[in-house]
Amino acid sequence: QVQLVESGGGLVQAGGSLRLSCAASGRAFSSYAMGWFRQAPGKEREFVAAISRIGGRTYYEDSVKGRFTISRDNAKNTLYLQMNSLTPDDTDVYYCAAGDFMATMARQYDYWGQGTQVTVSS
Repeated sequence: QVQLVESGGGLVQAGGSLRLSCAASGRAFSSYAMGWFRQAPGKEREFVAAISRIGGRTYYEDSVKGRFTISRDNAKNTLYLQMNSLTPDDTDVYYCAAGDFMATMARQYDYWGQGTQVTVSS
């Protein structure tokens, strides 16, 4: 019912920053809690951050807390992930997801984007 498209990935040096965006269409964006996940080749999809429907609550994986900020602009139907102090360990394909509730497990989300590549060089 909702389509999600990520953008903003790219190559950056360690210590640099990127801002990812996830544009939603096809359904009321504010109906969904949103999350960011990441996945490296051969690895499981990993939770990064989540945000409630109107942005009142957020939750972060420990390794990104203090460096990454999840936010949303419901008027623009867009989810964001501001990533600072990037390290090579942050190199992954990043996915946005929509679900009924803010959650940390990929199986708890119903809709997914196609992903955007983030590569951090040492």
